[in-house]
Amino acid sequence: MSDTQQRIDEIVKGHPVVLFMKGTAQFPMCGFSGRAIQILKACGAQGVATVNVLEDEAIRQGIKEYANWPTIPQLYVKGEFVGGSDIMMEMYESGELQQMLGEGA
Repeated sequence: MSDTQQRIDEIVKGHPVVLFMKGTAQFPMCGFSGRAIQILKACGAQGVATVNVLEDEAIRQGIKEYANWPTIPQLYVKGEFVGGSDIMMEMYESGELQQMLGEGA
């Protein structure tokens, strides 16, 4: 495992809920990241760790390989990859995301 993959693994496993995104929760730098934050807020998620991939090119590329998922944002709950903003929206609408966050956060 590369150093970058190891760093990502430590971040993912070190927090109950992690969102890799463009920008910050207070200032998202793309619409999809902004929507992901809004979904998490709507779920009442507490203590969400966010990682701004724009600050670290190695993380930005490495996270795509880590989950074998080509886009950002990426949500992880209890060390497991959940998906991007579209999947988050589908899970939110079905109530599945709230249940997952209720157990994990």
